[in-house]
Amino acid sequence: MPVPQTEPTEAMILDALRSVQDPDLHRDIVSLGFVKDLKVCGGGVAFTIELTTPACPVKDLMRSQAERAVGAVPGVANVSVHMSAQVTASRPVLGDKGTIPGVKNVIAVSSGKGGVGKSTVAVNLACALQRTGARVGILDADVYGPNVPLMLGLTGQPAVVEKKIVPFERHGLQVMSMALLVAEDQPVIWRGPMLHSAVRQFLFDVAWHDLDYLVVDLPPGTGDAQLSLSQQAHLIGAIIVTTPQDVSVLDVKKAIRMFQTVNVPILGVVENMAWFTPPGHTERYHLFGQGGGAKIEREFGVPLLGQVPIEMAVREGGDSGRPITVAEPGSASARALADIAGKVAQRVSILNAE
Repeated sequence: MPVPQTEPTEAMILDALRSVQDPDLHRDIVSLGFVKDLKVCGGGVAFTIELTTPACPVKDLMRSQAERAVGAVPGVANVSVHMSAQVTASRPVLGDKGTIPGVKNVIAVSSGKGGVGKSTVAVNLACALQRTGARVGILDADVYGPNVPLMLGLTGQPAVVEKKIVPFERHGLQVMSMALLVAEDQPVIWRGPMLHSAVRQFLFDVAWHDLDYLVVDLPPGTGDAQLSLSQQAHLIGAIIVTTPQDVSVLDVKKAIRMFQTVNVPILGVVENMAWFTPPGHTERYHLFGQGGGAKIEREFGVPLLGQVPIEMAVREGGDSGRPITVAEPGSASARALADIAGKVAQRVSILNAE
């Protein structure tokens, strides 16, 4: 008599999936609760793997590992794996203090000094995260030199609905900036308490809607805006933007110390303007020196998230309101920024899991 075919059970499938590990969280996807909507019908198996960020750099590897693991279970004839993501929210240590309505994770982008391309990195980081499928906002907290609206091609004044400022939308981002609230040629001359109040209003009086990440572009240096943001909002972490030369590295050290003093984790350092390659050539020219980011990584144990080369298209995109990650996603700079965005999302997921 023929031996009856073994029919797989849900328990058998889950047991097989325990062999698939999340390389960042160092646990299997079953114990992490990533396996959703498991269905077993005869020899057919279907389920969803719900990751903690759509920017996960190893999601294709995890899918193939899951397919192989389940395919090896006796009686399984076909496997259907759907990949999805639900970004985890950071949780303040002291209850809900500092939690911004409608925002899961707040990421500060700062620099020790001006002129390093901090706003360019912040805008393109936000766009790159949005392109992965995440819901992203950007807050221009550089009240003395707000450049984000120009880089995104935004003008006009925002509406106010039920005492909440409605953020603009551009390139899939929710956007708010001091530049959208004052006349273009009007300088902002504020003392510390006024700045403190403005930062709070931008955080809590803006109708941010269902954001996975709010990227905050801070002024350069280690002044009132940094302290106000750190005191009022729960930051999942900060990104420091630098250039390779020694003077920038010195200023980055101060920025790192400042965030460490107020207990904000450093997600990593981005080295901007790392090199220049002339059109039609492959040789790299390190116009501002090299090795600054790696030096910081060695001295402080802060990860170097990536290096962004100098390209004319980066400047042109910022002036035209179409950031390089939107206008030319295949360019060297855009690819570097997309890789940095993936690493930032990865770091946020790890910190939330911890």
